[in-house]
Amino acid sequence: MATQLEPAFEQDLLDRGYSRRQLAKAAALIGAATATIRVTGAAAQQAAKAVAGAVRIGANECWTGPFPVAAEAAFKLVTEGNRYEPDNEHQKLFEAVSSVEGIPADRVTAWPGSSDPLNRVTVAFASPTRGIVTADPTYEAIWRTAAWVGAPVKRVPLTKDYAHDVKAMLAADPNAAVYYICSPNNPTGTVTPIADIEWLANNKPKDAVLVVDEAYIHWVDGPNAAKLAATRDDVLILRTFSKLFGMAGMRLGLTFASPVLMEKMMRYDGGQVTAMLPMTAVACGTVSVAQADLIKARRAEMIAAREKAVSHLKAKGIKVIPGSQANMFMVDWGKPAKEMQAAILAANVQIGRNWPIWPNVSRVSVGSISEMEAFNTAVDKVWKA
Repeated sequence: MATQLEPAFEQDLLDRGYSRRQLAKAAALIGAATATIRVTGAAAQQAAKAVAGAVRIGANECWTGPFPVAAEAAFKLVTEGNRYEPDNEHQKLFEAVSSVEGIPADRVTAWPGSSDPLNRVTVAFASPTRGIVTADPTYEAIWRTAAWVGAPVKRVPLTKDYAHDVKAMLAADPNAAVYYICSPNNPTGTVTPIADIEWLANNKPKDAVLVVDEAYIHWVDGPNAAKLAATRDDVLILRTFSKLFGMAGMRLGLTFASPVLMEKMMRYDGGQVTAMLPMTAVACGTVSVAQADLIKARRAEMIAAREKAVSHLKAKGIKVIPGSQANMFMVDWGKPAKEMQAAILAANVQIGRNWPIWPNVSRVSVGSISEMEAFNTAVDKVWKA
């Protein structure tokens, strides 16, 4: 059921150009993400339904579950499941993240995944009169949300190095309300340099919000954009535990932003969603973020598996989009990607799909070494140059 907006907040939406009809759609996105997915198709997930018995390397999930030490912490909370919050679990998570990222704990907010905050960015900041600028291809959830509420979107091709073209993004709409960067980018896995992200932060309209989606940042051994959210009131960072931390089914995400920005994000529903987190996920995340050695080891395992598959493809003369630093890569088959996806699935391996801008290119998630060996075998079976 859609959230009932308070009169003052309805007026805010009307003042920013939403129609009365659009108010109901905007309300549906606030505090009701799962209902909105069912009703509108504004789904966060980009993956097809899993095929039973197939190797599953199409959804950018981790091939394994949470770190054992983190799973132990989650199980402890199972045994204390009679309490809404046994021992200040939210604050423990915020402080753990603050310690690792070097940002104030009051700028960290936890969510049941990262879909809700990404959805509400559109309602909170964009409008039919001031839209959103993204790359193309990129993670599409914000496109679907914008289409649902009627906010315009400008899509800008990636650079020749497959990074976000930040100057072209600003030129595409110098008066946008939201500029969205996904780095590492989904689906290419490529990273946009921090210097470019900072340039856009410094040159966009002062009242616009820069959203940096770092869902895959833990796969990268390099800098991140967290410091921007630590010092500015116009930058929002998105994080998730669904990728490297192996917690996709536990549904835990984070935003880094100033309290002022968060107040605007939550003004329609008073933070109802963030108050309903499963304590098992919160405890698991609190322990996970501090496991530097385990993070490094899992990253190295992923890179080895990714390179095994990429090297195999290149040896067969199949083009791979270069530069991925995440647990996915894009394969240019030189023929319709849907046909190759179906052929590989017939060999019992489920890979990802293509994006409209690249109809011949499939996204392949990185699984375990054995799963990537199965992928290589499937390609050998079906590939005809």
